[in-house]
Order: sequence, then structure tokens, then C-alpha cells
Amino acid sequence: MVEGLIQGVGFRPFVYRLAKKHHLSGNVANRTDGVVLNLYGDEKKIDVFTKEIELLAPPAVEIKNIHKTFIDDFFSDDFYILPSKSIDDHITEISPDIAVCDDCLNDMKNQQHRLSYPFINCTNCGPRFSIIKALPYDRSKTTMDKFEMCPICNSEYYDVDDRRFHAQPVACNNCGPEYKVDNHSGFNLILDKLTETIDNGGVVAVKGLGGYNLICDAANERAVIELREIKGRDAKPFAVMFPDLETVQTYCYLSKAEKEILESWRKPIVLLKEKKQLARQINSGLPSIGAILPYLPFHYLLFEKLKSKAIVYTSANISGEPIIWNDKKASLILENNVATFVNHNRDIENPIDDSVVKVVNDKNQIIRRARGYVPNPIAIRKNVEGVFAAGAELKNCFCIGKGKNAILSQHAGDLKNLETYNFYKSTVTNFFDLYRFKIKVVACDLHPDYLSTQFSEDLVKGNLNGNRVPIIKVQHHHAHIVSCMAESQIEDKVIGVSFDGTGHGSDGNIWGGEFLVCDSRSFERFAHFEYVKMPGGDLAAEEPWRMALSYLSKYSIVARNKLDCFAKIDSTKLELVGKMIESSINSSLTSSAGRLFDAVACLLNLCSENSFDAEGPMRLESIIDESEKRHYPFTFNEGIISFEETINRILGDLNKVSIPRISAKFHNTMVNVICEVINKMRKETGINKVVLSGGVFQNKYLLENTIYRLKENKFETYTNHLVPPNDGGIALGQLLIASNYM
Repeated sequence: MVEGLIQGVGFRPFVYRLAKKHHLSGNVANRTDGVVLNLYGDEKKIDVFTKEIELLAPPAVEIKNIHKTFIDDFFSDDFYILPSKSIDDHITEISPDIAVCDDCLNDMKNQQHRLSYPFINCTNCGPRFSIIKALPYDRSKTTMDKFEMCPICNSEYYDVDDRRFHAQPVACNNCGPEYKVDNHSGFNLILDKLTETIDNGGVVAVKGLGGYNLICDAANERAVIELREIKGRDAKPFAVMFPDLETVQTYCYLSKAEKEILESWRKPIVLLKEKKQLARQINSGLPSIGAILPYLPFHYLLFEKLKSKAIVYTSANISGEPIIWNDKKASLILENNVATFVNHNRDIENPIDDSVVKVVNDKNQIIRRARGYVPNPIAIRKNVEGVFAAGAELKNCFCIGKGKNAILSQHAGDLKNLETYNFYKSTVTNFFDLYRFKIKVVACDLHPDYLSTQFSEDLVKGNLNGNRVPIIKVQHHHAHIVSCMAESQIEDKVIGVSFDGTGHGSDGNIWGGEFLVCDSRSFERFAHFEYVKMPGGDLAAEEPWRMALSYLSKYSIVARNKLDCFAKIDSTKLELVGKMIESSINSSLTSSAGRLFDAVACLLNLCSENSFDAEGPMRLESIIDESEKRHYPFTFNEGIISFEETINRILGDLNKVSIPRISAKFHNTMVNVICEVINKMRKETGINKVVLSGGVFQNKYLLENTIYRLKENKFETYTNHLVPPNDGGIALGQLLIASNYM
């Protein structure tokens, strides 16, 4: 038995050819619990065969376990590939969608029946998760089931020596899916219309792998502004697709690690430092570009005809909603708002957006986990079968446990949006069906008002499987730390530093600047940022000036009228919020690191009102002068970290010290805070392992400098790499914590 990512990635034909090479007989079969191999032949040859399975497997194959059993009475005169089988509720891994391979790109130019065919694929590449309806992975259980193979494709599909042997989405110009515009097919004509529209400054909508995308010339300012109007997205940066690595290097700085991720078969969006500016509206003044390389045959064909050297490539959704994948909805919302609207007739079973990754200390940090990563499981040391973890409210992903694997859903988004919440619920149902999942325990966030929490409570009330199902409510920041512990397979106690924007604390306040001592079952709060008032609740996260005002009020600093950051805020509004703070009306207490970063970004007049999530902290990080090594003072006493001196010194530096230097000094202060508190924690607990998690640690400068200092002090430091440090990774932590209660 072979377990791992081994179905839909060319594993069986690879095994067949390897068996023939070593003159072994027997058979291989897909089952819902893995791939079963029966071998007959010389024992030494079988040993070599087993080693070469792992050494020579196709690129997307991930073998986790090989279980060997000797059978005395087995005999076979040849090697066969047997039909797939379903085995109870066991499942094997489902392959993520795989970027088109070089062999297929070559076939697209040379195979007569696939010349310029935009859906070309083989066992080593093509759609997988986005088209699968049920296991085991066979054509009849995908959205390719309605396309009957032509004689040529059929012969390739059944020819074990062909690269398309049992490639479930196999197709060609004669029999496969096709693109359409205005209900007319003919791909070359469609391509001409698309390229003409883009090169002339128009916006197009095109159905892609996991949903519809909006595309325009990334160098055309007016086109980018028009695209923003269509999406209802004021300033949040857009991803840019480049035709090749050489063009990426024209516009972006690129490290070796970034290059490897950009070119990998997953082909995510990679956040890179900007070298040369495209349209200014692409990144709204931030010095970075979310770069992505072509991953569909369609992309390569498009760039062959385009004059534009870079295109905005973003999901076609109304801001805050999930990617549009339904053809009728796409037509209704997009068709009359874009210059050219193109769809195709292959259904999308599992909608999925592009993944977003950045590189920190030469290691990947996932910001949005979706295409190319989902549904790859995270290996867990303990059995988590039957645990459902509902995830957080923002950047939501949920998680299910199967055996010793945690399987996270694709990125959903903000559940406060009705469309997103409906997408979330339908995706949960799809995962339950696809993975034959039966709930034993439900885990959710401690926050009573999160829709994911309410969804979990409704599940439990439903008396699932005819049994009472326990519900475990998990503290948000504990879940952040345990998400990292889970992926690093840490079982003993750790020092956890969890910095983010918001999370419901066990004392009823809003946490977010937390130092915890914890394991995968429980936690103790060792220290935290000083509480300040959060006037207007969630509005304070959208309008950083509120937090700036709150910090000034907290420390009795009378400087409001002298600060430029408040100049554009309505004076009546300022007075009203000031009274709210003074009277503690609708002003919850928060220890949030994210809100402190918001306040400082506002005080430096970088961002008084957010146009997108975390805009203030992103702008604060983007202007750091890395030559500045000084920091500001702070106080740490009896578990409370106060920033009164920090804020006073920042205000004192205004108009005397450059804003980039002030930003650097503030970030250096945060590094010092972490190191001072953690050193005290190690002295008192003897714990040397440190876990850093939470959305604030997406700040590259903060994370890299903190890790450097901790390593200097001989700490073992762990961060998230397999799941996001933001709320997209919360469900993994919830799942492991809840597994203790089964």
C-alpha cells in the first residue's frame, strides 16, 4: 500500500513502466485509501523498484508511507492496472490543480489534434481539485464526464506507454471543452478579440481554472482604474501576470527562493519587491508587486499574441465576495461591465482562487492558501479523524481531520459577507461528501458572534449521525500558536507570541498582543500589550485615526490639533469619538498589536482610513529605513507592556526625524519587546521553544529581525510555512486542540 498524493498525478502509469523496466509482474489499483501494488518477482528487484518509486516519481507525487506485506501464494504472469475501488470511508489524497507542464506546451505546438488547444493536459499537469466530484479519482467522477473522448484521445488514455495514460481530463480540439464568446467558438478568433481588447486598454472577463478572472494591460493606468470600478476595489493591490521570468526580473527584484516558488508547479502569486513601476494604480504606492507566471495553456497562448508585457490578473468578484464561478452569475454581473466576456463549457466543481505567498528568510510564508496547495493535507502526529474545525471570521478556511491528516479548505474570505458565508456552507457540505466525513467533535472560535461559531453551534444542534457531538470553543490566539505547532509537529510546551488584529479573549476583552505558555491542549497568558479603548468596535480597524486618538487619550497626550493625521477628519466626528473614549461608550478594551500598528501608521500620517485590510501596517512597513538601528523605550511590568514612552517619543520625533527612520525605530521597538518578554519567560519556565504566529507576523521586517535576535539568544524558533500565520491558519490549530477531547 502506498499512501500520499498519488492519484491524478501520473503515479499508476509511472509504476507500470517501472515494473516493466525491472521485469516484475503483478498489478496496481487506485483505492479510496491509497494505491495498492501487488508484485511478483525477484526480491532484490522488488527492493530496487521500491526505492525508485520514491526517487523517480513524477514532480507532483508526494509519497508519505509505503507499507509492505509478503504474500506467499501470489502469482502473476504480467503487470496490470486494475479498475479503481472504493474502500469504506477511507480516502486517499486529492491532487491540487497542477500548472501546465513543458511537455504539454510543446505538444500544443506540434500535435496536430492539439495545436493551440487551451485545455491541453496530461498525467503530470492540468485540473484536479477544481473538477473532482467524488473519489476515487476517475473521469466519470469529474466535470469532464460529459466530454466523450475521440478515438485519438481514447487510444492515448488506454496506452500505458503514453503520457496521457489514465489522464482523467485528457482532451483535444476534436472532443474537449472549448472557449466561447457571444456563444461563438473558434479559439483563434476569440484570442484575437481578447488581445485586441487588452492592448487597446479594455478590461476582459475570462473563465479560468477555479473561477472567472478580470484582465487588463498592467501598464495602462485608465484600464486599471476601470477594473477597480468593476470590482468595487478602491486601493488593494492587484496581482500581475508576466509572460516569463525574464519579464518578472525587469519589474521586480527576485531572490533564488522567490524564483523557485514562482516557477514551481503550484505557480502561486509571489509578493516581490518592485524594481520598475507599472501603472501606479496596480499597488497604490506600495513598493511591491504580486507576481504570477502563466499556469494555464490559455495564458501562454494569450501572451503569444499580446503586445502587453504584463497584465493585471485578478479574480472576478465584487470586493469582499468569493470568486465568481457560476456561468449564469458571471454573465449577469460581468458581461455588460467588460469589453469582452469569454467563458468555456467545462464546469467548475470546486471554486478556487490563486494562492499568495511571500518569502521570509528564504522560506515560504503562505498568505492565502488556495490553488496549488489545496487540498494537500497537513500531517499530524495524532489521530484527528472526525474533527471539524470551523475556522475564524476573516480570511476563513475550515479544516477536517482524516486519520493523521488535517485537510484545510480553500480560502473563503470574510464570512460577514452573505455570498461568502453561503460559499463557506456549500464548501463544507462538499468536503463532507467528498471525503466521506463523519463528525465526532466540532471546534470553533471562542467569539460568540462569529458566523463560523454560530454555524458550529447549528451543526451540533443538528444531532449529527444520530449522536450528540461535543463542541469545543477555542481561544483565538491559542489556535494561532497551535497551528504552527501542528505543522511543525511540536508536542511539548512552547512560548507562544501571537500578534494580530483581533481575537476574543478569555476575560471578555479583545486580545491581539499576546505572550502565552501553551501546549496543544491549554494555555496560560504570561504577558500582553496594555489595554486601550477601541472606539466604535470594528470601525476602529477600518479607521486607524480612531486608535491614534485612543492612544493619545490613554496617555493624556494633548497633541491632536497639532497633528497632520487628523486634519482631514471631520471635526464633529473627532469630538464625538473623543467623547466615546472618555465615556467608554462602544469602546471595547483591546490589547491588539494590529491596532497599535494602525495607530502609529496614522500618527505618521501614512494612513488615517484603511482602503483595504491592514493598509496602515503595510504602509508603515513599506517605508522602513533599514539603516536605522535605534529603538524607542517601553515599559514591561507585572505582565503588562506599556507603550506610553514609545508614543511620546514618536510624537517628539515628528518634524525632526524622517518618517522612514521613525518607522524603523518603532519596528525595532517591537523586536525588543518580544525579546525582553521572551527572555523573562524562559527564565521563569525553562522553555526554549518559541512560536511566532498571527497576522502581524506577515510583516517581513518584524519577523526576520525577531528571528535573527532570537537565534542570537539560542532560542528554537518556529513560524508558519504550510498554513498562513493569519486567520487562514486558525482552523488547523482549532482542530489539534479539539482532538484532545475525543
